[in-house]
Amino acid sequence: MAKEKNQKLKLLRLMQILMENTDDEHGLTMEQIIEELGKYDISAERKSISSDMEALQLYGIDIVGQRKRGTYLYHVGGRKFELAELKLLVDAVQSSKFITASKSKKLIKKLSGFLSKYDAKKLQRQVYVSGRIKNMNESIYYNVDFIHEAIASNVMIQFKYYKWNEEKKFVLRNGGKNYVVSPWGLLWDAENYYLIAYDSAEEKMKHYRVDKMKRIELMERKREGRQCFCEYDMAIYTKKYFGMFHGKEEKVKMQFKNELAGVVIDRFGKDVAMRRVDGESFVVSENIVVSEQFFGWIFALGEGAKIIGPDVVVEEMKGHLEAQVRMYGE
Repeated sequence: MAKEKNQKLKLLRLMQILMENTDDEHGLTMEQIIEELGKYDISAERKSISSDMEALQLYGIDIVGQRKRGTYLYHVGGRKFELAELKLLVDAVQSSKFITASKSKKLIKKLSGFLSKYDAKKLQRQVYVSGRIKNMNESIYYNVDFIHEAIASNVMIQFKYYKWNEEKKFVLRNGGKNYVVSPWGLLWDAENYYLIAYDSAEEKMKHYRVDKMKRIELMERKREGRQCFCEYDMAIYTKKYFGMFHGKEEKVKMQFKNELAGVVIDRFGKDVAMRRVDGESFVVSENIVVSEQFFGWIFALGEGAKIIGPDVVVEEMKGHLEAQVRMYGE
């Protein structure tokens, strides 16, 4: 009876054997295929296997048969993903801080399942990234799921919001009270996932780190702030915020040395207006949410970058620099 059940799985096992053990550089002879099927207690003849491979080809599996060095070999040709495509996906998974180390390994293992065992080894060489700081919050995946469900159902959510303290423990924000918002989108910026939501009490859009959200609950109340969200351009939103830190929005005028053109384009996009001042520098005016992260970005560019307007932002920059001098001068 057990053997009869195994025989019913013959076509599926054949597909599994070919997918796992063959690629453009590695093939199996008919005898080797029969031997592999035997490991699953499945008997087969050459004629029936040929018929099964035709069925798999009709299903969409690219099975190639060709003679190499006097031996006729079968292998899977085109696949859903090319090796180069999967390498890109693995790099994205491994370099993403919001994906935990354990989840990274699981995802990479699943991605490897799209390849032969030979090509899968080529993915594993990219698994370890020295010194990579990974998120420790496994619940982020379920948080993202809850948020997507709320958006699809057009309902508001409530959740607890946390922050780290000096003892490396999560503590509640807002006095432990629930945050109640209307979720409208998810944003991946600076290696973190953010919820973009409308705060009805303050009548404006806000963002929240998804990995710091806990106990998310879907509410029966319909979402609010549709008009506000529709007026928001997410690309512009991310350009204005540095490290997604809050602050007052200002039209900031900055002067850069010509050699920093690439840095400016990377930050503000290729469409940024760069007005030449002289043969050595140019000026850029952008809406910026002014924060210490923004000042830090300018400072890190050294003498090649300078804020030249408005005066209130220039004075604030001077204040931060003077405070740093005092701190290191003590």
